[in-house]
Amino acid sequence: MTNPVHPAARIGHVHLKVADLDRAVGFYSGVLGFDIMQYYSGGRAAFLSAGGYHHHIGLNTWQSLGGTPPPPGHTGLFHTAFLYPDRAALGDAVRRVLDAGIALDGAADHGVSEAVYLRDPDDNGVELYRDKPESDWPRDAEGNLAMVNDPLDVEALLAEARPAR
Repeated sequence: MTNPVHPAARIGHVHLKVADLDRAVGFYSGVLGFDIMQYYSGGRAAFLSAGGYHHHIGLNTWQSLGGTPPPPGHTGLFHTAFLYPDRAALGDAVRRVLDAGIALDGAADHGVSEAVYLRDPDDNGVELYRDKPESDWPRDAEGNLAMVNDPLDVEALLAEARPAR
């Protein structure tokens, strides 16, 4: 690569088209716990965040009110990924999801991270994950990253969750 992106570049937020704003806010705020920062555009959009940031998640019905998810086999968003600071915080998030009666699509230990997968009310993929320390990342004999897709013990993750508030 001759002109790489600046190493401090990050994905700042995700903005999703949703069919029902209240339902989407109920999931991202009510289940996952993101704070509602602002309703916008006559109640057709909402911005949510963690820690008081202006927004990590934008939700709108501008072009999607009452819409349906794209059918399988079409292009679009695979999933959004929410990074938690540690295993206890990830376990807390997963407990919230399960307590809300939301099924998990899967859970994996990727060597570099531990991840749990599910769907939001609009059938968008959601990944909840935590990174492992870089010193623990798996590497091959040449030192290249060697990610894996091993099962994650969700019960053990939940056992490490922060106590319910």
